[in-house]
Amino acid sequence: MKDKYVGIAKVGEKGQIVIPKEARDMFNIKPGDTVVVLCDKKKGMAIVKSKVIEDTMDKIMPGNK
Repeated sequence: MKDKYVGIAKVGEKGQIVIPKEARDMFNIKPGDTVVVLCDKKKGMAIVKSKVIEDTMDKIMPGNK
């Protein structure tokens, strides 16, 4: 598997995008998974699988399950 991918996603009339298959495969994103949209007006936006955020929080704040 490649470590990098660049793709294009078109924004639909309802503001929805489709994450390209190659990107979904790279990050093991399946139907029903949740993603977090991170935005910074100057730096842009990122889409992160919510599990990554949860795992990071568990490392920062252990024992809070």
